[in-house]
Amino acid sequence: MIRVVLPTQVDSYTRGEREQEFAAGGLCTLADLMWQLEQRFPGIRFRLVDEQGAIRRHIAMFVGECMVHTLDAVISDNDRVQIVGALSGG
Repeated sequence: MIRVVLPTQVDSYTRGEREQEFAAGGLCTLADLMWQLEQRFPGIRFRLVDEQGAIRRHIAMFVGECMVHTLDAVISDNDRVQIVGALSGG
């Protein structure tokens, strides 16, 4: 299983659910995971990934303890993926 921790910025898509689990079979990269999230929560991918297929500037993604910068990052069974949204203020 791959556990995904989601930011509050996508609560409107997830109905406030902050953690999801996905079977590792068929998932190899963060790109694959983003499509699985989209299937579960339509519209969420666009909030996390831009039109060019890159992680949005205001989003950080971690696989385990390592921050990743591309959706080509490999994920494996028992990985924890955390998606974090930037905070801003004035």
